[in-house]
Order: sequence, then C-alpha cells, then structure tokens
Amino acid sequence: MAHDTRRGVMVVISSPSGAGKTTLANLVLQSDKHIHPSISYTTREKRPGEVHGTHYYFTDRATFKQMEQDSKFLESAEVFDHLYGTPKDVVESYLQNGDDIIFDIDWQGHRSLKALAPEDVVSIFLLPPSKKELKERLSKRAQDTHETIMLRMQKANSELQHWKEYDYVIVNKDLKESLNKLLSILRAERLRKNRRVGLFEFVQQMIDETA
Repeated sequence: MAHDTRRGVMVVISSPSGAGKTTLANLVLQSDKHIHPSISYTTREKRPGEVHGTHYYFTDRATFKQMEQDSKFLESAEVFDHLYGTPKDVVESYLQNGDDIIFDIDWQGHRSLKALAPEDVVSIFLLPPSKKELKERLSKRAQDTHETIMLRMQKANSELQHWKEYDYVIVNKDLKESLNKLLSILRAERLRKNRRVGLFEFVQQMIDETA
C-alpha cells in the first residue's frame, strides 16, 4: 500500500582521513540490501585494488570540468588537489525507488548536499578516539607517503571543526559498536513521517472512515 512505501535517504558519513568512514560505509553496504554506494567521479589516480565503476569513475580534469558545466553533478569539491563529484541522475533514481545511498564524502560535499536537498540528507560525523590513534591508523594503511600522512594530520584539525554541522556524531572506538549505532540511525530515519509516501493521506482516510 502507498503508506508503506517511502522515499530513499542520502546517508552522509564524513570524518578526518583514517577515522574509519570507508570501512564503516562498506560494512553498512554488506549489512543492508536497500542501501547502495554513491560512486563519485574523480580526477585522482587509482589506488591498488580499485576498480573503475566500482570504487570511483576515474576521469581527467577536462572531462570533469565539462560535466560540472553541464550540471551533471549533485555536488562537487576539490580535495588534496583532486576533483570529486556525485552524479545527479543516479542518486535521484535511487531515491524515487525508495532505496538509500551512502556517501563517503567530506564536509564540503555534505554542505552542498544539505543545501540542495535538506529533506533527503542524514549526516553522521565519525570521530577517531584520539589524534594518536588517527595517526596510527593512517600509518597502518600503508597507502600514503610519510609526507601525505603529515598533510592529512594537519588537515584533520580543520575537518574536525565541522562536526557541529552534522545530525549525528559517532566516536569510532569499536567498529562493531559503531556499525550498530549507524544502522540504528538508518532504521529510525527511514520511519520519519516526511519520507513515508502516502502516509498523510492514509491517516486522513482513517480519520474519515466510519468504523
């Protein structure tokens, strides 16, 4: 029935690099079949193991800029000298079908999405237990040079200042506990009255009904 259907939600997870947002996002995707990854376009090089069309759509700067001019992105931002953008048509298709999309993006992307679609966005800021733990996680990833790690640590302070802009905050001490908290947020947000298609009409019909 109509009152049981709903519009999808855009779940945004942001954090300083190394706080665990990508790992957590992947665990959510494995735990729930009604949520899908937002696959961004990017101008950065592929990392080992990354697949075009699965992790990102890898493209060059000129193509990206043309897509930006053609309004193909819901939001776009430049991070560490690389461009990132969310394809608009894919997201809207999911939302209309009642499926959710998870975004692993920074505060700039979150701010853009919130401005464009405030009713569709639910945002979570992920905090590391400490700066020391954050640095250790970045080092253990073995994906970046020492110089890049230092740059990410410097950037962490500016990123942390945006935590108040988010709906929810999770301190990622334990991955399983953080996952359970995030799934609880998702379940609650799916039940919000403004996302339940036909609910207002259903209730009014009940009020008008003769028992």
